[in-house]
Amino acid sequence: MWARRGSRPAAPRDQRYKWAYIFGAVCPARDKGAALVLPKANAHGMNLHLQEISSQVAEGAHAVVILDRAGWHRTGGKLKVPDNVSLLPLPPYSPQLNPAENIWQYARQNYLSNRVFAGYQAIVDACCQAWNKIVGQPGLIRSIATREWAIQVNA
Repeated sequence: MWARRGSRPAAPRDQRYKWAYIFGAVCPARDKGAALVLPKANAHGMNLHLQEISSQVAEGAHAVVILDRAGWHRTGGKLKVPDNVSLLPLPPYSPQLNPAENIWQYARQNYLSNRVFAGYQAIVDACCQAWNKIVGQPGLIRSIATREWAIQVNA
């Protein structure tokens, strides 16, 4: 937030606590994304997300989903990984390697920060609108989520 030196700019605050979680994945090569907005971040939500990713994978292709070792990514065998998806956990404390981190930063900076929501449905609506704006801008996912080390591998 920009402000004059010495001033204290007002930022909206809310003491209520409600959350919605965007489970999102992107494919920079295809400039596509798949996401769900869910009320909890747990193994069940992750399984729903993996199914959604699987449904968006191109025919004959295979998706590699990079995971950051969040609790719902490491659920002791509770994840049901579809046949056209593989999971790649990152080393601990290396979020900079995860292209999705740039997506979340972009969403916060442009659509979700410094807002007070009227209620839970407003949170869900804002998350959906933010995701739809991100995937609706041609070239955006490719520009902020491409990593040189993540090259296409043809077997």
